[in-house]
Amino acid sequence: MPVLRVAVVTSDVPFVEGGHLTIARSTVHALRKYGYEADLVLTPQNPFGKQLQAYMATRLTDIREDGLGRKIDRVISFRFPSYAVKHPFHICWLNHRMREYYDLWEELRSQLGFKGKIKETFRRKVFHQIDTYLLKHNVRHLFAQSITIQGRLKKWGNIPSSLLYPPPPPRNYFTDSYQPFVFTVSRLQKLKRIHLLVEAFRHMKNQNLKAFIIGRGPEESHLADIIKAYNLEKRILLLGETDEKTVLEHYARCLCVYFAPLREDYGFVTGEAFASRKSVLTTTDSGGPSELVQNGQTGYIVPAQPKAIAAKLDELVENRALAEKMGNQAYSFISTFSWENTVRTLLIHDKIPQ
Repeated sequence: MPVLRVAVVTSDVPFVEGGHLTIARSTVHALRKYGYEADLVLTPQNPFGKQLQAYMATRLTDIREDGLGRKIDRVISFRFPSYAVKHPFHICWLNHRMREYYDLWEELRSQLGFKGKIKETFRRKVFHQIDTYLLKHNVRHLFAQSITIQGRLKKWGNIPSSLLYPPPPPRNYFTDSYQPFVFTVSRLQKLKRIHLLVEAFRHMKNQNLKAFIIGRGPEESHLADIIKAYNLEKRILLLGETDEKTVLEHYARCLCVYFAPLREDYGFVTGEAFASRKSVLTTTDSGGPSELVQNGQTGYIVPAQPKAIAAKLDELVENRALAEKMGNQAYSFISTFSWENTVRTLLIHDKIPQ
């Protein structure tokens, strides 16, 4: 019986290693592990204002055969505009559409002048129509990576989908200890809300807890400024970009993980923390992370307020046995997510024609 050949398709943002790309690569790895031929195909994602060209280029990309003229049996796409790829056996495991035209529209609109509002309102309507058509008629089956994504599909387009959470990326997770530091790893941009963690340190009773922050991004200098302004340089350390080994070591040794982005689509940091037996501190409006965290069991879900975050950090640093207990419960939960079942779910819906 011939081996199924699968193209995993997502859009490429140059010099940015987004979560969608990590999950796409993990999907390729899992497909190969479980007996399929698989490769990653990157489609363009142009700068804001030039996305229509990216949709058109993706739509015109012929992905029915590989470079050796062999048939590609299945396509699994992820985010805009990769789901514009045309293929008779196209599965979409949606990460997100162009958020500026969906859940982040009000934030974008508030920054525009009169002419900009008119132009972007029209463009938003066009892209809503394009996305709705593609996700209803261009894909054979649509999976959403979180309930948050499902809700957006229902709200904007009334588009049905099946829920399928991604397992943690396949890495050598381990647990070493529960040392007095909170860890976070993320692109340093406003939506990731690292500033809430910095602000929380001003309200903590315990002055021994530290924070280690790994990542780069446009908010880095701003974070450095407020850390300095609050005299927190010895307690909050910006580590910049590091290698995977260093990231895993910080997961393994931290007390807990902070991850509270604004309405995140999924956020695999939660799963990585759980796989390292660490609880996650998140917020009620974090989207995907708040779906995975069981409040008081595998982490805490609090209002997006520095004092609320500080109170839970104080609680954990004063009770490491609780931090360890919650970490073990988090590990038990995330262990129910497997790439083998994920691959089976993604590929089970259609029989390949003989």
